Amino acid sequence: MAHRPAPTRPVPFSEFILKVHSRCNLACDYCYMYELADRRARTDPPLMSPEVFDHTCRRLAEHVHTHGLAAARIVLHGGEPLLAGAPALARMAERLRAAVSPASARISVQTNGTLLDERALAVLAEAGVLVGVSLDGDRRSNDRHRRYASGRGSFDAVERALRLLAGRPEAYAGILCVVDLDADPRGTYQALLAHRPPMVDFLLPHANWETPPRRVGPAEGGYGRWLADAFDAWYDAPVRLTRVRLFEELLNLLLGGQSRTESVGLSPVAAVVVNTDGGYEQVDTLRSSYPGAVDTALTVFDDTFDDVLRHPAVAIRQAGVAALAAECRRCPVHQVCGGGNYPHRYRAGSFTNPSVYCADLRLLIAHVSSRLRADLAGLRGG
Repeated sequence: MAHRPAPTRPVPFSEFILKVHSRCNLACDYCYMYELADRRARTDPPLMSPEVFDHTCRRLAEHVHTHGLAAARIVLHGGEPLLAGAPALARMAERLRAAVSPASARISVQTNGTLLDERALAVLAEAGVLVGVSLDGDRRSNDRHRRYASGRGSFDAVERALRLLAGRPEAYAGILCVVDLDADPRGTYQALLAHRPPMVDFLLPHANWETPPRRVGPAEGGYGRWLADAFDAWYDAPVRLTRVRLFEELLNLLLGGQSRTESVGLSPVAAVVVNTDGGYEQVDTLRSSYPGAVDTALTVFDDTFDDVLRHPAVAIRQAGVAALAAECRRCPVHQVCGGGNYPHRYRAGSFTNPSVYCADLRLLIAHVSSRLRADLAGLRGG
């Protein structure tokens, strides 16, 4: 697939996603690893071997020290990383911190929560590993999509894990929630708040122009209206009980700031994946577009993270506005939207398209902007 060269100097990676276990004990129907376009994870090595991990540590140290990074974010990911066992993850965290020192390392585990018991949490907390959990709201909403292969829902097991995390706030990273149009947005937000998360991240289901998202009703914008309702529930609260990453990013961008995530805004991609086999991959959600979309043909055995930065597919995702479709560049909110999440732009052979969620993002941005403008006008009037 052809990519235009990026006009800007490469920006070093600062987030490193390590696929430490490629299998999962759930069978979520929207899983980009196993259920969408690229399902090759089924044949990846189940575990990251000690040899792959050793090389990854060396490459990480090299990148962090070469670029003088003060900090690195490292995510132990899957599949389901807790299938590797909490003690193994704690040992990995210790090795990774030693590798990047004197830079600091924010190490987290992103888990479905079903295997997080009291003992596992104690081990991870002692190792300074933060735990993020996926949950899609209340029991009915969560179990509509996040089920075991037998069809049994996962809510009870995840709820137990979240109760434990609420008692260990120092280890609690937050909750990821995929938007479901069949669920009430305000009810979903309140259901998540019940678990006292320090952060909530609402995610749009991974879709593109070849495999469009499910819509409810004839009109576009349903996901935007859902998120606007959730925004109001968060924004209007007299006391801010949690952070919501997407909403904070939009407010920051509307006020002239820079994004800290690739899903909105024009900041260069900062994340890279190391698979269980040692292959460098682009952000793993690209598996939702077509088989091979994540591939770089580079490995930790033979190549550096700087080599990955020079890969054409990575370089274009650091090109900012130059990587957007002409239609996007003409849009008045392109600095805020940033073209939307990169995987959501895919259409047969090209990512140089508006997001398949374009109408939703414009609706949400307009809503957030109107709320912000009204409040700023009120402050000036006062």
